[in-house]
Amino acid sequence: MPGLIRGVARTAAVAGTATVVSNRVSRRQQGRWAQQSNQESAAVQPPAEDTSTKMDKLKELGELKSQGVLTESEFESEKRKILDS
Repeated sequence: MPGLIRGVARTAAVAGTATVVSNRVSRRQQGRWAQQSNQESAAVQPPAEDTSTKMDKLKELGELKSQGVLTESEFESEKRKILDS
């Protein structure tokens, strides 16, 4: 009977150690995947346009409209392009 208990205890210790190691490896791998995913998404996204640049473009459009160079529909179309970019 003592040999049986010793064997069960040894098996439990080995199984517990294997579980701890497996969980640690899984967490480390998930961290690497998340880091890689973040790097890939950062590389894909173009840099955001500065707000002051958008404002300058909108002011220029407004001036062109007030001068009669752009119609109301042209102005709205160009304004939407700037705001959506």
